[in-house]
Amino acid sequence: MRPDTAADHTAEAERLLRTATQYPQDSEPLLLQAAAHLELAGDRERASTLYDSLLASDPENPTLVKAFQAANLWEYGHEAEARALIAGIRTAAPADPAPWEIVAETLEAHDELEASHDCFTTAVTLLITPGDDEVPYEMQSLLTGRHRVRRLLGRAHDSWDTLADRVHSAQTAPSTIRLDELHDPKRLWSLGSDNPAELRAEIARLRSELGSYRSALSRPFPVAVLHWPQAELRELLTAYPALESEYPTHSAHLTDIESSLRDLASTGTGNLGIVTATVPSYEAFAASEQSSPSHQDLLPQYATTLAARGRAVSWPPAKGAACWCGSGVAYRECHGGLAAAPTG
Repeated sequence: MRPDTAADHTAEAERLLRTATQYPQDSEPLLLQAAAHLELAGDRERASTLYDSLLASDPENPTLVKAFQAANLWEYGHEAEARALIAGIRTAAPADPAPWEIVAETLEAHDELEASHDCFTTAVTLLITPGDDEVPYEMQSLLTGRHRVRRLLGRAHDSWDTLADRVHSAQTAPSTIRLDELHDPKRLWSLGSDNPAELRAEIARLRSELGSYRSALSRPFPVAVLHWPQAELRELLTAYPALESEYPTHSAHLTDIESSLRDLASTGTGNLGIVTATVPSYEAFAASEQSSPSHQDLLPQYATTLAARGRAVSWPPAKGAACWCGSGVAYRECHGGLAAAPTG
């Protein structure tokens, strides 16, 4: 069951903290999830302590932790500390879009619209190539957020807004509401109207939009495909020959990964990723499920578990990036060159 009450969120945070102790190699994403549940439970002070402990442990992504900490601090009365953290993140100019989005949305939530706009603009200028329609999934929300803030500020469309419109249209059904209407400030006013007809119309629109986005909202981590490096696959098949029908050759395995991801993207599935498997990790997962590693049905469950622990790498790779297969060759010259890869 999904947590609904403060007690549920506290219980889920405790479970995640125990899991982080069992899987120290995955502790950072697990502790971030635990802190998020503590915030939802209203225990912002404890969440702040958890963020501080993460920062003291030399995390893989310190700017992301600082962004979460800044948002949390501002919500419970520590605005000066939050602003200091935000200033440091903007100076660091991270290549990860997540800290930028969190910081910009925090500023937006506290009516700092000009600062939020500047933050979104800096992020898209730094991370997205102008004129390139192949915007990675994790960066698309920067364009959408910037578009929203510009509508609140009454700014005219620019080239980034045009790109945001194209990305939004490509990701949604033809009947889905356009960004300009979705971000229209007047819609907020209609929700506060005492006119029943206006309220019913707005509720109908919101229900329609919720239907379009429900699948994305219910999936907090990528739809991930399992990737076995060549040495790991060799070890896996030596130990568990029953899996040879699933993986006839390593080359075929790599081709299947690319084909599967493109098929998913062609059906409109977004937030796609790849998780890299190891035999010891897979064996430990099988043991935790009280099952045998020889069971093919265990493989997709293992992939989902790795994705939930924050181990997925986004697909397709960013423009000019190396291929996901580990060849060291640019994606477009490797598996991305098999055909034009869709952006999901």
